[in-house]
Amino acid sequence: MNEPWRVQFDANVTFQNGGGLQAREFRLDIPGADISDEALEMLFVRELGLLMVESVRITHKQLLREPHKGTSKPVRTENSAPARRLIELSHVVHHGMVTYPGLPAPELTDHMTREDSRARYAEGATFHIGRISMVSNTGTYLDTPFHRFDGRPDLAALPLSSVADLEGLVVRVQDRHSRGVDRNLLLPFDVRGRAVLLHTGWDRRWGTEQYGVDAPFLTRDGAAWLADQGVALVGIDSVNIDDMGDKSRPAHTLLLDASIPIVEHLRGLEQLPPQGFRFSAPPVRVQGMGTFPVRAYAVLGG
Repeated sequence: MNEPWRVQFDANVTFQNGGGLQAREFRLDIPGADISDEALEMLFVRELGLLMVESVRITHKQLLREPHKGTSKPVRTENSAPARRLIELSHVVHHGMVTYPGLPAPELTDHMTREDSRARYAEGATFHIGRISMVSNTGTYLDTPFHRFDGRPDLAALPLSSVADLEGLVVRVQDRHSRGVDRNLLLPFDVRGRAVLLHTGWDRRWGTEQYGVDAPFLTRDGAAWLADQGVALVGIDSVNIDDMGDKSRPAHTLLLDASIPIVEHLRGLEQLPPQGFRFSAPPVRVQGMGTFPVRAYAVLGG
């Protein structure tokens, strides 16, 4: 019986936060009789769990016939379940706030004041009914496929299962010299079926003029990889999941075309562990609209 295939190679890795890593005569199991350099780069990054990767260069690749050595798996320990906690991940909507530069701020007014209600109800019973006028892209909001594509599911048609009680994953990419979150930064993570939340730290600038300038974003290749991996939802704590200077909006296009909802303007992702939580961001079911504010939150423990 023939031995399975492995590959031996040298690798030179550079990291986005500085430094590098060199590997000599490194060996990995491969599923077939050959592997491209690009696929090998991905396998190498994921197998070692490398974070903040800028680039990988493979040299001296050699195919080998020898027994599989297996792959590393995380060690699980059984501990008592932690107490259940709810973590707020959305911004407060208030009169006059600016969410996205150039879009009108919400206007909050009274439809019926408590004083007006006194004439309508029994003595001592007063009520307040408010009125809000706003664009749908206000505060922390969710984009559905209808936001980008005519005829695709809108807020009313979006399955609740696609935005609620999802297994969550935080990818920490804050304080980097490069604005774009690309595929190499995502490769170490098992994203399939998960809500992937990109923690850039940009929410610290919320409410300032700097929030809409040179903000972090998800690159085209990063969005394509997430869509190909079958991610459930993608969120970011920045002003836009796309580079605001790229009018083609590749991240929106690739993700929403794959029916993957997007949540923008998250906050407080530093409160979450990398994984082990549930994420929810359900919007109001509005027919004929593709975007609406959400009360995004995470559940830890319990």
